[in-house]
Amino acid sequence: MKNKGIVIFLIVLAVVIVAIIAGDYLSDKPDKTGPNPFEYNVENFKTVDSTLIHFKETRNYRIAFETPTAITISGEKIYLAGDNKIQVIGLDGNLLSEIALTGMPQAVEVFGEKIFVAINNAINLFTETGSLLKTWPDLADSALVTSVAASATSVFVADAGNRKVHRYNHDGQLLASFDGKAAEGELHGFIIPSPYFDIDINTDGDLWVVNPGLHSLENYTEEGNLREHWNNTSMLLEGFSGCCNPAHYCFLPDGRFVTSEKGLVRIKIHKQSGEFDGVVAAPTKFKAEGEAPDVAVDTTGNVYALDFDKKMIRVFEKK
Repeated sequence: MKNKGIVIFLIVLAVVIVAIIAGDYLSDKPDKTGPNPFEYNVENFKTVDSTLIHFKETRNYRIAFETPTAITISGEKIYLAGDNKIQVIGLDGNLLSEIALTGMPQAVEVFGEKIFVAINNAINLFTETGSLLKTWPDLADSALVTSVAASATSVFVADAGNRKVHRYNHDGQLLASFDGKAAEGELHGFIIPSPYFDIDINTDGDLWVVNPGLHSLENYTEEGNLREHWNNTSMLLEGFSGCCNPAHYCFLPDGRFVTSEKGLVRIKIHKQSGEFDGVVAAPTKFKAEGEAPDVAVDTTGNVYALDFDKKMIRVFEKK
């Protein structure tokens, strides 16, 4: 009798184990699984309170580019790069002129009557009429030029491949390179997980560099010494998230930052101190999981967004 009881107990136990395994198997089917509490979901962050949106889209211009790459504004002209050319466009959207290039432009900068264009990781210097003045020596094979910024004395080139900023004079002579370390021996430096590495110079002549892996904007001297910085890592509207943001940025005439983000695509304004100041365009304005638009600003403070997904320049004016 005792052995019979043990057998019955083992049979019941086996049935229970089979039932548990079967239940786990069925619950793992796609139509049976419950919500994942750790799922990365940005839907809740796409809607922005309308009182925080300080700009409105007033017009947009379709562009005849298969692959637009960059935009900048100088004076009353837009300089649009892509498709082996630079188009010079009036602020009203009318094409003024076109400069043919020998390759795909990676970045464009205008200072005075000089146009600096990065092609195949070399800087090409053009006149306003499109004449090629000079091609500077190529950077190393590992280089990846993503941005160019010019002042009266220097031309700075952001090299995402080598995680450095190179400083040249206007004749193309390399003067210095720096990697963003705050001091000797510190681990701090430019962290660039993907090819988004933007630089710009504000109206005071200060060089600012995005350190995208740290969600930081950093101010450097011409010699490459860090003077100040601000950062904000957060999924909230006030901060930056993802592996590398902001992807692009520029300055308003009063020195505030205009930032463009990838992942959760949006354009925002930050004060000179880094504090959040408002929204130019909410995520609902852009293609879901689309590219971060490149941004430029005219002298009146209107924001021009190069929407890579919709192939258009979109103009946002202060409400």
